[in-house]
Amino acid sequence: MDRTREGTTVCVAGGGPAGAVLGLLLARSGVDVTVLEKHGDFLRDFRGDTIHPSTLDVLDEIGLGERFEKLEHRKVTGMDVVTDDGEFTVADLRMLHERHPYIAMVPQWDFLTMITEAAAELPGFRLLMNAEVTGLLTEDGRVTGIRYRDAAGAERELGAELTVAADGRHSTLRRAAGLPVRNLGAPMDVAWFRLPRDPEDHENAFLRPGAGRLMAVINREEYWQIAYLVPKGGWSRVRDRGVDALRADVAELLPFTADRVGRLELDEISVLDVRVDRLRRWYRPGLLCIGDAAHAMSPIGGVGINLAVQDAVATANRIVPALRGSGTVGVADLAAVQRRRVPPTLAVQAFQLAVQRLVVERVLSGRQPALGAVKHVRKLPAVKRLLARGIGFGPLPEHVHTPAVF
Repeated sequence: MDRTREGTTVCVAGGGPAGAVLGLLLARSGVDVTVLEKHGDFLRDFRGDTIHPSTLDVLDEIGLGERFEKLEHRKVTGMDVVTDDGEFTVADLRMLHERHPYIAMVPQWDFLTMITEAAAELPGFRLLMNAEVTGLLTEDGRVTGIRYRDAAGAERELGAELTVAADGRHSTLRRAAGLPVRNLGAPMDVAWFRLPRDPEDHENAFLRPGAGRLMAVINREEYWQIAYLVPKGGWSRVRDRGVDALRADVAELLPFTADRVGRLELDEISVLDVRVDRLRRWYRPGLLCIGDAAHAMSPIGGVGINLAVQDAVATANRIVPALRGSGTVGVADLAAVQRRRVPPTLAVQAFQLAVQRLVVERVLSGRQPALGAVKHVRKLPAVKRLLARGIGFGPLPEHVHTPAVF
C-alpha cells in the first residue's frame, strides 16, 4: 500500500489534555510539533471537567490565565458528603492561601479548544483532526514516527525525532510498543447523566452514599452532572431493570430530584469502564507515554486532567533543553520524565485505591462506608488544610521552566 511520508520534530498522538498542553508548550519554545486527534472535534460528553489549582497556575505561567477566565465556568470551593446521618465537608479549598483556592468546572472541549487555538497562533504547531494513529514506525529498535489514517481514509506516515503517546487509557501506541501494564483494578463502573437543577438546590458538589448505591453529584449551575457508581460490569443489570427502576433509585438517594427524574432516559446515559493501571516502563527509544496512556486513573478526586497536564509540563521541561542542545532526545531523558512523574502517580493511585476499598466497595456491597476518620478531619484544621492542598495541587505540582521563544 502506498503511503504519504511527512516529518516533524515531535509527534504527539492524542489531542486530550496531555497532548494538547504538551503541543502548546513545545511550540511556545520553538519546537516543531504535530498533534494528531482521531476525532473531528473535542465534543465528548462526561469527560473530566475539573481544572484544579495546579493546572490554573500552569495557565498563568504561560499567559493563558485571563483567556481561561473568559470561558464559562463555575468555581467549586469544596466537596461535601451527604449521608442519612447528616452532612459534612471533606475538603475546603478556601483554606488555601493561593491565587486559585478553588476547582474550576469547565467543559473539557472548551478547555481543549482554548489550548489548541493558542497553540495554533504559534509557528511550528500543527493539529491534525480526524487523524487516527494506527501504529509505530521503527528503525533498528528505535521508534521513528507513526502511521495514521487521515480524514479521507488515506494511510499516511509521520516521521519524528520523538513520538509521544498521549492517546488515552486504550492507547494504540503503548500496545504497539509492547510496554507492560500493571492493572490495579477497580470495583466499579460509572454511569454519567444529567438532571435539571433548581436554584434552591444544594450548592456544593457532594458524594451521596446509600444502601448498595453511591452517587457523586456536581453542580453545573443549570443542571446536575451525576455519576452513578455501579459494581464493575454491573451496568447491564441496571439497564435490564428498566428506566423506571433507575429513576426510583435516583429519587430515593436524591429526594430533591423526585420532581424531575422522569426526564432521565437510558439512551442519554454514558457509561465509563473504570480502570486504574500504570505502565511499568513509560518509554522505549524514540517513544514516551504520558497521561492516561501511562497511568489510567479512577474518576475519584477528578484528578485525571491535572495529572495529565503535569505530565506534559514535566515532559516539556526535560525534552526542550535536549532538543535545543543536541537536537535529539535520548533514553536518559525519557527515563528522567518517568522518574519525575512516577512518585505523584503512585501517591494519587494509592489514595484512589484506598477510597475504592474503604468507601466504594463497602457501599456497593451494602455495608457501611468507613467514613469515621474523614468525619474527624473536621476537628483538625491542619489536616483539613493538608487534604485541601492534596486535592488542589497533588503531591508534586509542576511549573513551566521552558522558555517562551514566541
